[in-house]
Amino acid sequence: MLKTVTATLLATVAMASAAAACEITLKASDTHPDGYPTVEGVRAMGKILEEKTDGRICIEMFSSAQLGEEKDTIEQTQFGVIDINRVSIGPFNNIIPETQVFSLPYIFRSVSHEHNVLDGPIGEEMLATFSDHDLVGLAFYDSGSRSFYNSQHPITKVEDLQGMKFRVMQSDVFVDMVGALGANATPMPYGEVYSSIQTGVIDGAENNWPSYDTSGHYEVAKYYTLDQHLMVPEVVVMSKISFDKLSPEDQQAVREAAAESVPIERELWAAQERASEEKIRASGAEIVTEIDKTPFIEAMAPVYQKYVTDAELQSLVERIQATE
Repeated sequence: MLKTVTATLLATVAMASAAAACEITLKASDTHPDGYPTVEGVRAMGKILEEKTDGRICIEMFSSAQLGEEKDTIEQTQFGVIDINRVSIGPFNNIIPETQVFSLPYIFRSVSHEHNVLDGPIGEEMLATFSDHDLVGLAFYDSGSRSFYNSQHPITKVEDLQGMKFRVMQSDVFVDMVGALGANATPMPYGEVYSSIQTGVIDGAENNWPSYDTSGHYEVAKYYTLDQHLMVPEVVVMSKISFDKLSPEDQQAVREAAAESVPIERELWAAQERASEEKIRASGAEIVTEIDKTPFIEAMAPVYQKYVTDAELQSLVERIQATE
């Protein structure tokens, strides 16, 4: 035990010393714990950035929501209190209308389809939309596909969701998606989900394999249905205030480091997904894999009608669907 504590203290001192040696230390936030793919993705970005700037610029990561939940950290990033932030694109839906398209249910057919969209001109255009909101969009990370889990019973058809209460991210699209399936959406911070399921405030939530695992939600919500209704990208953004303080050369280094961290995060994600699935299946949770998605997809028609409201968004949806 003493050795572990000593090692942790030494590691903390080493990190602090390294940060002190840098001319510029960028403060980064993530709600997930150390070891989670997105956290380690941003850390990889920091190492790449240090190499590109000969140690002048460092990134100091604050994981496990140390700086607040996602909605709060977005505001802090806009004000320059946080320099770099990894956030799901969901909470941006109410801030940047274009991002709602990436949060539409079943907009991405597969992981490879999602990557082809994000890595192409559509992804570049989407990152550029953040500049009108005091942010700089840097990169998209993987977050797998989201599916429903609950504490009550297996979900095999749309009717099984009737009247159930599910936590969703603070996004109108997510709220309407759950409502279209006949369930009740309860927006709440990620950190409150475990106790809310445990105490019966909600029946469940929806998320990917690693989040279902690392949050411990599988302990209190043992029924997981792989309906894969959403593949919502994670986005790495930087405060425009912080970004504008950098020289053009350092700005370019930040952009390159972010882009080069993407394949690292994706590899970590794939490995984490496999490990989480194995652990959860071994825990005795009941996994529903045989499900007809067609009724779920058809139930989303009003969601598309509500959010794809103009020719520009309709064109964006069509371009995504046309991407191979």
